[in-house]
Amino acid sequence: MSPAMARVRTLEQAAAWVDRVGLALLFPKADVVLPSLWEQVNGSREENWATRDADGKFVGWTKEMGFLWGAKDDLPARGLACVGKHAARVVACVAPRLVPTLVAAAEPSEPDGVERSVVEAVREEGPLTGPQLRGTLGVEKQEVDKAVAALHRRLLLTNSHLVQEGGAAWGAIAHDLLARKWPLPRRLASQEEARRALARVVLDSAGELTAADIGGALGWRRKEAAAVLDEIAESRDEDGFRVWVRP
Repeated sequence: MSPAMARVRTLEQAAAWVDRVGLALLFPKADVVLPSLWEQVNGSREENWATRDADGKFVGWTKEMGFLWGAKDDLPARGLACVGKHAARVVACVAPRLVPTLVAAAEPSEPDGVERSVVEAVREEGPLTGPQLRGTLGVEKQEVDKAVAALHRRLLLTNSHLVQEGGAAWGAIAHDLLARKWPLPRRLASQEEARRALARVVLDSAGELTAADIGGALGWRRKEAAAVLDEIAESRDEDGFRVWVRP
């Protein structure tokens, strides 16, 4: 195992790794170039998440999965890493130092409909779980879940902490305003500057990538991604594709 893949065993090690790479997925996702915390905990991308008996019946989580399942909630709760559906449409881990850059690089938008109601409820009441939002707003689960996911992608909400709700077998994550959970500087970088910085982060992790790769990780259009990559790295043609290489 290379030094880059040294196993993560503690919450502090997980936070240090996230800080080092800047942006990562919680679990690997096919065709997304971002590294994952799961790989650092498990030592590989292998999906050995559960232990099963001779008949294949679920017995429990593996030690690695048990650690990561708790870490995903403890990292934001303790202010060690920003965690939410902020990249590649799945749960990602963001180094606190990179949160302002991620926000500055995003397209500004104003929520409406259920999304606006969710934001207003969280702003007034503080961090709220999905069940709490449904009770407060009188809205069905599917609509609340859809709105929360969209607000994570738009960097308006983020994970706050785990709430153990009465009688439930599993806790529920509370969602907070991202700008309240992770206070932003009064003055953010320009979108152009922030996108160059984010592209460098992704390129540093991947070593080389295409415009589609960075688009899949950050949700940018390929033309926009290519323009940003042209500003920070040299490219080569490979099998009909342009590939940008880490300097």
